[in-house]
Amino acid sequence: MATFENMKAVKLESDFIGNMMQQKDCWKPGLNEHKKFKNQCRRQESEENRSSNALTTDQSSSSLLEQGQSPVDDTGVCSTSSICPAPLCRQFWKAGNYDDGLVSNITLQNGKNSVHVHPMFLHSNATSHKWAFGAIAELLDNAVDEIQNGATFVLVDKTSNPRDGSPALLIQDDGSGMDPEAMRRCMSFGFSDKKSKSAIGQYGNGFKTSSMRLGADVIVFSRHLDDRLLTQSIGLLSYTFLTRAGHDRIVVPMVDYEFNETSGMLEMSTRFGKEHFMSNLSMLLQWSPYSTESELLKQFDDIGPHGTKVVLYNLWFDDEGNMELDFDTDIQDICLGGNIKEVETIRRSKVNEGHIANRYYYSLRVYLSILYLHIPESFSIILRGQVVEHHSIAKDLKYPECILYRPQSGGCLEGQVITTIGFLKEAPHLNIHGFNVYHKNRLILPFWKVLSTSDSRGRGVVGVLEANFVEPTHNKQDFEKTSLFQKLEVRLKDMTSEYWHCHCTLIGYQSQKRPRAPVDREDSSRCMPHSGKVKPVTLNQAFPAVDSAKAGPPGLHLKRKGHDELVQLEKVKRQAVKRSNDAQRHSETNLTENQLEDSEAAYLMQENRKLHAKCLEHEERKEELNLKLTQLRRELRAVQHESEQLLAELKSLDAIKAEKVVNV
Repeated sequence: MATFENMKAVKLESDFIGNMMQQKDCWKPGLNEHKKFKNQCRRQESEENRSSNALTTDQSSSSLLEQGQSPVDDTGVCSTSSICPAPLCRQFWKAGNYDDGLVSNITLQNGKNSVHVHPMFLHSNATSHKWAFGAIAELLDNAVDEIQNGATFVLVDKTSNPRDGSPALLIQDDGSGMDPEAMRRCMSFGFSDKKSKSAIGQYGNGFKTSSMRLGADVIVFSRHLDDRLLTQSIGLLSYTFLTRAGHDRIVVPMVDYEFNETSGMLEMSTRFGKEHFMSNLSMLLQWSPYSTESELLKQFDDIGPHGTKVVLYNLWFDDEGNMELDFDTDIQDICLGGNIKEVETIRRSKVNEGHIANRYYYSLRVYLSILYLHIPESFSIILRGQVVEHHSIAKDLKYPECILYRPQSGGCLEGQVITTIGFLKEAPHLNIHGFNVYHKNRLILPFWKVLSTSDSRGRGVVGVLEANFVEPTHNKQDFEKTSLFQKLEVRLKDMTSEYWHCHCTLIGYQSQKRPRAPVDREDSSRCMPHSGKVKPVTLNQAFPAVDSAKAGPPGLHLKRKGHDELVQLEKVKRQAVKRSNDAQRHSETNLTENQLEDSEAAYLMQENRKLHAKCLEHEERKEELNLKLTQLRRELRAVQHESEQLLAELKSLDAIKAEKVVNV
């Protein structure tokens, strides 16, 4: 019987690290390579399904520990079952109703109080995501946050569970990856390594809520390369495992591997003990989609020198018994499956069906195209083998205006927001309106309808803004209902009404005569003027009406007045007639003035669009320069490291040369 000391290690090429460092800049997961990898996976899955019945089924976890076999010796360590059990209930909104048969109490461990987290919390925590696409977006945020660490892509695709061939969801990026400590923080609750102010994630809970909302189980593979130290970590968060095994607390099996530069081997990490490693490996092989350790390690083959791969399996069904994620309707997209009344209504509408405002709800490709306000050219979102084209909603607007809003709280300025507002290019035939509110570049509220009216007011008016002064909820599908957010909602309502009444005639509606809503100059101003009509001054505004009760009968009041009073009254009459004539002339020339203002406003709007485009170009250029600066700094560190090595070698050569001279 083999012992732990005699365990084999994964033999790597002697120049593995050197090759990885060379691949770091040139390795790109092209679409052809990805398609080739998918074909290989399909062939492997078919072979594994044919041979699954040949796997041994009489071994237990305890026997595996007693044998002490090598973790890469597939004859000694394998799954106890060829088919990984499915969760107790495949319908997400019913999966939280189970009885573990155990009494869960707060107990004392090693003399210390500790509060356990029950597995049911995984499900109840995930119910914060009402929408499956919102959960997918949460996982993509982690990859987008890695752009500052050199990430160039995130991949979203369908894969298969080799145990039973059922569909699974794959999300993979080439970011910096996670070392063993970061992997454990990722699997824990409330821990976050993201210190950057621009990072989307901040609560340390997104991975758990989003993964458990999409499927009952998720396995994570991450490779991290730092200071020439290569680590590979595997973690399993399995609702199926916890509920079927009857656990009354959350258990997360994880194993780590480290590259030994001296021996040139990838070895198991035994910092928690070899028995602990084998125990966790046994649970991974029993409850993950991979029945042998070689299959587990094979998942790192397409990750490259660094990156993370997330595989979600045992995906949830809806209340109708259909899989929530539909991979078959469109082979280049992922849609929401099931009998969704809203989707069917949208699809039946000929006018609305093709617009992005309706398609984003059931098409993941459309949703991802507007998910981020700006995407660097060096980064790509790849959905099912095809790059997602970024879509700017602001560029779809006609007659746009940019309005500056300065939110205040307690008399203090909280920041400033520029809102781009205009009519959709399909207006007035499209009954869509609302604001797309982003937070730190991430879409939180798509086409948020702030104005609800029974008439056509506001129809076709759409806006885009980035509101970083308010905080989003944990599921990033709404904002916390603070006083600042309520003020923003009121301002957007006024903004919609103002824009509609000043521009609705441009798309064929008749303007309703009503005064424009007052705007506080301290917290809101326009980047360009309106072309609305100027109301003529009326006599009632300059001369208040005289109370007839105090005036008395006609002629009586004039008889009582003296000569001076009559002269003064005559002057007042003359002034009134003059002002009335001026007002009439102003009214006659009002149309001409409005025409001039319209032409001037059109010119200003055109200039504003040009300036806005230049601002976007400068921002994109700034992001590119920042990425290049980060890359140059990394290259500089690498060159400095190589120069230090060369200096050390030179010193060694000088010493050898000196010894030879002495010997001679």
